[in-house]
Amino acid sequence: MQSRILTVTQLTHQIRGLLEGSFPDVWVEGEISNLTAPQSGHIYFTLKDEQAQVRAVLFRSSQRNMKFTLQHGMQVISRARVSVYEPRGEYQLIVDYLEPKGAGALQLAFEQLKARLEREGLFDHARKKPLPFLPRKIGIITSPTGAAIRDMLRVINRRHPRMEILIYPVPVQGAEAAPAIVQAIEYFNREQNADVLIVGRGGGSLEDLWAFNEEAVARAIAASDLPVISAVGHETDYTIADFVADLRAPTPSAAAEMVVESEAHLREAVASLRLRLTNSLRTELDRIGAVIRHAVRLLRDPRRRLGEIGQRVDELEKRLALGLRHSLRQNRTRLGSLASALDHLNPLGILSRGYSITRKLPSGEIVKDAAAVKEGDRLVTRLHAGEVESRVERRILP
Repeated sequence: MQSRILTVTQLTHQIRGLLEGSFPDVWVEGEISNLTAPQSGHIYFTLKDEQAQVRAVLFRSSQRNMKFTLQHGMQVISRARVSVYEPRGEYQLIVDYLEPKGAGALQLAFEQLKARLEREGLFDHARKKPLPFLPRKIGIITSPTGAAIRDMLRVINRRHPRMEILIYPVPVQGAEAAPAIVQAIEYFNREQNADVLIVGRGGGSLEDLWAFNEEAVARAIAASDLPVISAVGHETDYTIADFVADLRAPTPSAAAEMVVESEAHLREAVASLRLRLTNSLRTELDRIGAVIRHAVRLLRDPRRRLGEIGQRVDELEKRLALGLRHSLRQNRTRLGSLASALDHLNPLGILSRGYSITRKLPSGEIVKDAAAVKEGDRLVTRLHAGEVESRVERRILP
């Protein structure tokens, strides 16, 4: 009896049915290679070991709960069903769950996000804001029913009973936690009705704390204009929020200790400063008093000092008068001598003894030699008393 002839499509369809029926749910371990992620959102890759390989696909709908990012060369454990991609006649794994081999998926996601944000500079100390010394209002973002809020309120009330506190209630675990925390941070920054924020919750497992490892929460903290204290879990718990925040508190109670100084401690500090200021003022007053007393001893009685100065002025006046008299006598003698010499040299004095001075007109040139004039020249002769004009009639030369 002749076997029924099958088309390629029929054969492939039957093989698909057999494979899917025989392997509806299998766990496969292997290394990821040939990883691609097109715009459709599906992820295609190959799972391989040292001797074989198989194609695999992770549809977008199966990626909702994945916390880590697939990478080439990663060792994973996958849960899948075996099927056939009929257009190429290739069997493949349709994966609905993946976890990294060795480290858990959440831990790997934590490390991947931490490394990426650190490369972006979100953990740099230079971008961290200082806390206000004494905030007027504190904003707390946490669950309103957990032990963490009770611990923080108790500590703050003990340290500063009149501190104003604004509580923004949010879920701190589950799918709704991260969006609610982001919304709370944005609210306080928009309203500017607090000086510092505390974001946190009590302890728990990595899964319980995961909202504080979400990238959206980390970026909201980094973008906050208000300083943020991360207070998540116990002292040994670390989250991405701890690295991005301006200050990491090991516990919510420790955050309450850090955010506000004790009122009693502040009063002690003020009293200490007042005492130091009083002592400094007393020391300065004593110093100024000593300077004044020393000055008074040096100054003595001002009337006596003025009398001494007046006596000194009288003495200088006498010395000045005596000096002026000697100086005047000497100057008179010298003046008489100079006047006598001046009279001796004065040409007018010579004229009084019968001499005269003759000048040519109109030039005024003094005539010293008869050869310097000619007949008809006009002359003027200065005598001891008056002048005489004349005209040359005849020259008598030597």
